[in-house]
Amino acid sequence: MTAPPPEAARLASALRELRTRTGLTMAALAAKTTYSKSSWERYLNGKSLPPREAVQELCRLAGEPEGHCLALWELAESAWSGRAANEAPEPPPADDAPPARPSRHPALIAVIITVCAVTIAGVTAGLLLLPDRPAAAPHAAPVPTGPRCQGMSCDGKDPMTMVCAAAPYTLATHHTASGAWLELRYSKPCGTGWARMWSTHQGDRLEVTAGGRTRTAQVRDTRSTASYVYTLMTWTRPGTVLHACFHPASGGIAECFDGRVR
Repeated sequence: MTAPPPEAARLASALRELRTRTGLTMAALAAKTTYSKSSWERYLNGKSLPPREAVQELCRLAGEPEGHCLALWELAESAWSGRAANEAPEPPPADDAPPARPSRHPALIAVIITVCAVTIAGVTAGLLLLPDRPAAAPHAAPVPTGPRCQGMSCDGKDPMTMVCAAAPYTLATHHTASGAWLELRYSKPCGTGWARMWSTHQGDRLEVTAGGRTRTAQVRDTRSTASYVYTLMTWTRPGTVLHACFHPASGGIAECFDGRVR
């Protein structure tokens, strides 16, 4: 099996993060969208390209502006199409193939039919002797989608795990000289702020400071360059200024910017 292009893997990674943010199981995700559980499993594992509408629906559930993911989808769709164009098409079925000749051994056919009938009867009898099947398990309780912490209890914790990254506010955005994108985010229900980066290089580092506390995130491996990388959260309140600084792996000059919680 041919491996999916890197653009498809990058899209799948971003979609997995959005699904984690929603707190929904695969079954619940299927129930809230027009796509089945098996389809979402293929989309999130990068085994097939999701429809554009599926990406939009997941962004809506996660409270994420769809621009970034749709840009990733455009790249993935172009890569999939280009790969398909270079592959040799499968030969069409031979519609003009001659029909199979009838068998000249009716006695052999009768023996085969008898053996099959005996086998089916034996299997049926065996099934009747099996104990009753247990009743279907009750549906699992819905996964809570609200924040799992608030205020100081969120300090130093992951915004994705604590479900604080659902429908956050973007306080500020910055595009670095190296091509990375940075955002300062704020969750009103959790009362916290954090920073995230994407389109990065391995070794890039991002720091966010608020109220004298600094949280740091670093791109640890090449796989992380294709997805969002988040800092841990810091407790904030209206009027708090978040100060972010990006340190490129290349050793260039740090780039800093601010965002204020309103």
